[in-house]
Amino acid sequence: MSAEKYIEKIQGLISIIKETQYDKIVKVSSIFASKIKEDKMIHVFGTGHSHMIGIEMFVRAGGLANINAMLDDTITTAAGARKGSEMERLSGLAEIIWNQYNINKEDVMIIISNSGRNAVPVEMAMKAKKEGLTLIAITSMCHSKACASRHPSGKRLFEIADIVLDNCVTEGDSLLDFDGVRSGPGSTVAGAVIVNSIVAETLKMLNEENYKLPVFTSQNVDGYNNDDLYEKYAGRVKHM
Repeated sequence: MSAEKYIEKIQGLISIIKETQYDKIVKVSSIFASKIKEDKMIHVFGTGHSHMIGIEMFVRAGGLANINAMLDDTITTAAGARKGSEMERLSGLAEIIWNQYNINKEDVMIIISNSGRNAVPVEMAMKAKKEGLTLIAITSMCHSKACASRHPSGKRLFEIADIVLDNCVTEGDSLLDFDGVRSGPGSTVAGAVIVNSIVAETLKMLNEENYKLPVFTSQNVDGYNNDDLYEKYAGRVKHM
């Protein structure tokens, strides 16, 4: 019955997120709504599996059009899992990646890192703060507080961000135990729930103001297209 137990654990995790992170979700949504009205961008960055939260937000049916996912394959599994794991610990790489994107100081950046300890997400956070962006982190506070930073500053992601959203996952990102073998990851589901909750609340706020919602429709629904949104954001979204 491990499948049933995993589902129960995920349901419990979502409930904890709702109970403990709701006020921050609303706060971030208010920032999103303001930035959309100001025609600013929301940049999303993560290394390893954390980059999937950026993909979850990026050019998808029902998603915000002003999302710029920073999808550099040097720090994901795309160019090799072991290589990506080593690269995300490499100091100096964040600046190189940053320079490949169109980022302005009035924008927002979300950085996702379950541990929040590796050099690339930490330095990306530092760069965002230096450049004046509003910085939002999604991380596991349980895991991050239990480990040391791998950056020379000694800082972890949660110590840099303006707003920290806790994905409420335990250390090691595992919800199940098989006689000492840990499995049942929760961070991807938790991260997706958090960002989609933010999007939903943002759209509610904008809709109450009768603001035209910048939302992609499904490419597989006849009679709809996203050409106007592609045209508006193409110059600001690298991977459009």
